[in-house]
Amino acid sequence: MKKFNFRKVLDGLTAASPVGSSGGGSGSGAGGGSVHPGGTAGAAGTPREEIQETLTSDYFQICKTVRHGFPYLPTALAFDPVQKILAIGTRTGAIRILGRPGVDCYCQHESGAAVLQLQFLINEGALVSACVDDALHLWNLRQKRPALLHSLKFNRERITYCHLPFQSKWLYVGTERGNTHIVNIESFILSGYVIMWNKAIELSTKTHPGPVVHLSDSPRDEGKLLIGYENGTIVFWDLRSKRADLRAYYDEAIHSVAWHHEGKQFMCSHSDGSLTLWNLKSPNRPFQTTIPHGKVQRDGKKPESCKPILKVEYKTCKNSEPFVIFSGGLSYDKPCRRPSLTIMHGKAITVLEMDHPIVDFLTLCETPYPNEFQEPYAVVVLLEKDLIVVDLTQSNFPIFENPYPIDIHESPVTCTEYFADCPPDLIPVLYSVGAKHKKQGYSNKEWPISGGAWNLGAQTYPEIIITGHADGSVKFWDASAITLQMLYKLKTSKVFEKQKVGEGKATAEIVEEDPFAVQMMYWCPESRIFCVAGVSAYVIVYRFSKHEVNTEIASLEVRLQCEVEDIITPEPETNPPFPDASSQLPSLKSLSGSTNTVACEGTMKDSIPCLSVKARAVRMPPGYQADLVIQLVWVDGEPPQQITSLAVNSAYGLVAFGNCNGLAVVDFMQKTVLLSMGTLDLYGSSDPYQRQPRSPRKSRQFAAGLTELSDSPVSLELERCKSPTSDHVNGHCTSPTSQSCSSGKRLSSADVSRANRRGPGRPPFRKAQSAACMEISLPVTTEENRENSFSRSRSSSVSSIDRDSKEAITALYFMESFARKNDSAVSSCLWVGTGLGMVIILSLNLPASDDLRQSEPVVVSPSGTVLTLKGAVLTFACLDCMGTLTHRPYEVWRDPHSADDGDKTRKRKLVMHSPSSSQDMGDHQFAVICSEKQAKVFSLPSQTCLYVHNITETSFLLRADVVTLCNSVCLACFCANGHIMTLSLPSLRPLLDINYLPVTDMRIARTFCFTNEGQALYLSSPTEIQRLTYSQEMCDNLQDMLGDLFTPVETPEAQNRGFLKGLFGGSGQAFDREELFGEATAGKASRSLAQHIPGSGGIEGVRGAAGGVIGDLTRARIALDERGQKLGELDERTASMMASAEAFSKHAHEVMLKYKDKKWYQF
Repeated sequence: MKKFNFRKVLDGLTAASPVGSSGGGSGSGAGGGSVHPGGTAGAAGTPREEIQETLTSDYFQICKTVRHGFPYLPTALAFDPVQKILAIGTRTGAIRILGRPGVDCYCQHESGAAVLQLQFLINEGALVSACVDDALHLWNLRQKRPALLHSLKFNRERITYCHLPFQSKWLYVGTERGNTHIVNIESFILSGYVIMWNKAIELSTKTHPGPVVHLSDSPRDEGKLLIGYENGTIVFWDLRSKRADLRAYYDEAIHSVAWHHEGKQFMCSHSDGSLTLWNLKSPNRPFQTTIPHGKVQRDGKKPESCKPILKVEYKTCKNSEPFVIFSGGLSYDKPCRRPSLTIMHGKAITVLEMDHPIVDFLTLCETPYPNEFQEPYAVVVLLEKDLIVVDLTQSNFPIFENPYPIDIHESPVTCTEYFADCPPDLIPVLYSVGAKHKKQGYSNKEWPISGGAWNLGAQTYPEIIITGHADGSVKFWDASAITLQMLYKLKTSKVFEKQKVGEGKATAEIVEEDPFAVQMMYWCPESRIFCVAGVSAYVIVYRFSKHEVNTEIASLEVRLQCEVEDIITPEPETNPPFPDASSQLPSLKSLSGSTNTVACEGTMKDSIPCLSVKARAVRMPPGYQADLVIQLVWVDGEPPQQITSLAVNSAYGLVAFGNCNGLAVVDFMQKTVLLSMGTLDLYGSSDPYQRQPRSPRKSRQFAAGLTELSDSPVSLELERCKSPTSDHVNGHCTSPTSQSCSSGKRLSSADVSRANRRGPGRPPFRKAQSAACMEISLPVTTEENRENSFSRSRSSSVSSIDRDSKEAITALYFMESFARKNDSAVSSCLWVGTGLGMVIILSLNLPASDDLRQSEPVVVSPSGTVLTLKGAVLTFACLDCMGTLTHRPYEVWRDPHSADDGDKTRKRKLVMHSPSSSQDMGDHQFAVICSEKQAKVFSLPSQTCLYVHNITETSFLLRADVVTLCNSVCLACFCANGHIMTLSLPSLRPLLDINYLPVTDMRIARTFCFTNEGQALYLSSPTEIQRLTYSQEMCDNLQDMLGDLFTPVETPEAQNRGFLKGLFGGSGQAFDREELFGEATAGKASRSLAQHIPGSGGIEGVRGAAGGVIGDLTRARIALDERGQKLGELDERTASMMASAEAFSKHAHEVMLKYKDKKWYQF
């Protein structure tokens, strides 16, 4: 009997036991991390002595870093003309603050209420937001993460409009009842001074004037307030005497009001598309009324009314005519015209048509003072899905080139990939080929939103984000140093013929819209090989070249869909190891055991792909050029199933992909199909499941996703802890078009008949939705609600009852490893993971020398090795005998179309083992395999399971990646119940487990991905990418990496108005708001009217920056900074007072000396 050391066994068990927060937090059932009973103590103990794991739980901390993209569902806009920063509020209660490129800040109202209006305290480093829940909030922008200082919640009135005069601390708030309240910005307390609607209007008026739609103080006299009511009433209120100076009435509703800078005239926009210009001296009627887009009637009548002018701005220039800029007001007789912004400058009228509805716009002016010539130089236009800035200084009004990454959603995002610490030469190379496609016609001026400060920070490694889109485009972004900049755009649809209008029904397409939607991407940064899987069941392999080429596109067709009519017997002999590709697969059964049969009428589609590849020579510009297109074809009237897994290896020259029917391996160097086989046939005689005999009844179905879960409680209970696999990858739906994303119900007979009416063999797919549109079906049982998980429709291949249904290929990985137990050296392998948790290793027999690679065939053969896990396999990785992550073999990039292509340069340079320091792989290695339920580490070639960790029992993983952090390696997991976890490697000790991100819809599930150096991202909204970090070091350094929103800038001095203007142009009496609105004069406001809620102040900004002692230090530092700033201001005031006192004393002494000896009558 073999002797072994008990102490080693105990040490091993201790090392594998849960440390810190265990997997139980995410619903872990079995004790996380235990030695597999199959492994001997010797095999388990030996490698543990050799590998010293350096990562501990202290290395991990989660916080959001930055949000990129266009603010989703925008509602409000504000600009600080001195600081030159822009704020955008949204319907979800978010605020985005933008400055120069790199200065981009996101903050969120806790209530989630939509933002109604935003107002900067100009050059004060603060922002006031008004929300639809009738709350006002004050944000401190003098720190890198804005903090909420105060909130004021109105209880009895609805807020409709706010106005904060320049350099004032009193905010005017208009309400739905028509009243105007005044709030002290410093204390955020209501003043007792109120302008009641019944005092503002004439006593003889019998109707309510409606809500307050406008408030502004007169540029001429700050003591006069202009109040606009919705019904067309305008009141000019004298704040000192508390009465109306004048009232004006118009018979059309008012939408907005704008002053002339001299304060003698103002302009109103109305609901009938008219603009009225009023003079304070004759308020009885407007002295000018125009309908800019109205047709002039022949008989001299008033022009016909148009659509409402929602907003108007009236800006004056010293050396030219004033600008009148407004949105809306178009004629009703052109219903199809796009939303527009109209610019009237003198007699010239320019209409700028927009691609999306206008939410708001602002005119940027040279001065913050309302009583000076405004000198407008640009207009910021906030659209529903875009932000544009128009240059007013040029007569053709060009737009500025937008430096922000706000076009992420140009076409809906369907998938994402994130690469940190990639080769440094990639970003300049991609930028150089992408820069050639820049658009012309932009303004030559610099981007006017240039506030804030940003520096590169300590993090210098290159990062690239890749987004796939519904229109088939792929965008490469430079994501280094928490910024985002577009590098290169690839249009994958260009390899296919365009479909002519009206041909859709007759073709073999399996999706009605977005047939080119990108479903999966695979990128090898070292070899620059890029691979895309599309929703129409195709794979395109791209190579990178700096040279333009004109060539035909090579294409292959693969049959990967079969069905079995006879029974499958449990005897292993009946399954030959590798039968031919025409072997059949069982058709899909539903959970209840019955099948839905959809009859096919008319011509049966067979051996035709979904799309047509261009047959002619195609011009390919520098960048990524299509090398090979592989298409799955229809088989006997059945459409090809969508691809669920994809892997490429440049050193081997192979691409592998799988779906719920089986696996295909293609040699993209020789352009040949090496393998096209059903999943069951991959096992050969190693099939661990004894497939039970089935009824030979013929059945045919269109897509795995069409047979959906019945609503019976039995099936729900059976499926509660399982996740879909047949048309899902990484635990979530890969098909943007799959019906399995809809509510969990089976197709009724009516649904089947509707499918038949669509035509022969045409599946009832719906529109290809983006990841942004995917929604999760709500839980249907109270038990699932309690578990805080979500139910999703699942295809029957997951069910334990129906083992003989289709088994999807969910993970693929090329690597140098030990394929069999008795191997003494590593060889080229393809690891295949399935939806039932099976891992099959295929051996790849490559030609011995590179010279023979183009001529000799590559042989793919079964190794006989099958490993098992619980749940669908998500990811693989390989560690060497020292526990270092082994890089996949790759070919060093060379330009395929280089001009000096000689024999020497044509020879491929392969890197088979990485890191290069460990050329000798040793006598064993570790294989890391993670499924949606558990992670296992196997020792190879012995195939002993050294460690197993049951990650979750009640939920399932959506994403798992093996990543490097602090020169070590770990397994990062994202669970469907919102937990983010990390496990050490190879021992699988839990290092981090935080319930961080509730998975509210499929968008998050489809786009979440981890990368090296402790970074991750997901699509937080259809238009925005949220990046986060799970590294403590990055959390600590985050404050240094973020941009500063506030920078010290001198407020420009007011222009000298001149003696006569000062004497005759305005009120000579100084207006003291403090005296008028303060508690001493106005008294206290009613307590029941509004409730003051103190904010978290500077602490909120610190919370995301660090935890523990570092957080305390940061808080203390901010407090000291603020205290120092206040002391500095006090110092300056004291010095100024002392200087004034000294000057006064000196003058008094001089006067005393002058008159000392004079008599009273000599004065």
